Amino acid sequence: MIAFVSGPVAAFTPSSAVIQVGGVGMLVHCAPGTLARLRLGEETRLATSLVVREDSLTLYGFADDDERQTFELLQTASGVGPKVAQAMLAVHSPEALRVAVARGDAKALTAVPGIGPKGAQKLLLELKDRLGAPTGAVPSQHAAGPVAAAPAPWHEQLHAALVGLGFAPREAEEAVVAVTPEAETMEKPNVSALLRTALQSRNRTR
Repeated sequence: MIAFVSGPVAAFTPSSAVIQVGGVGMLVHCAPGTLARLRLGEETRLATSLVVREDSLTLYGFADDDERQTFELLQTASGVGPKVAQAMLAVHSPEALRVAVARGDAKALTAVPGIGPKGAQKLLLELKDRLGAPTGAVPSQHAAGPVAAAPAPWHEQLHAALVGLGFAPREAEEAVVAVTPEAETMEKPNVSALLRTALQSRNRTR
């Protein structure tokens, strides 16, 4: 198992980063909040989880070990693969997921693209004894710091992240427009926070 990768950020795509490790570029798939913390050319350390399939080896990256462990625990629930687990962590922090499961909050889980009411109830039952008890206060935002320089303007990053989470391009564009007033109040638009707002707004309009 590859527990983490460490090195300079060599490149970005809308859903991944390339980390240079010992002269080799490691492609690491990350949630938008994790990507927003990275700076091109600067050293970083990402906790990682390697997903092995018959036809592929996919490396997923996380800001810390708690995110990685939660990602792996989520996949122990039936019907939850790495993409759904990553989408859940794009919407909620590990602590917010623990709180939601502890409280039986199905609405919080349906904020994740691809999870409906029935699926949320099933997940609550399966994850109740797996994620563990909440450890502290739920952070108000998934990302704690300001957004660093990124490979594209915030609206392009947000649009790509929404499409990656299952939005149709037109729906993603509408969501970007909807959060623009919030972005304009930020000195440096926080892609992770804007993504959370867009997904929560989508949940309210269902």
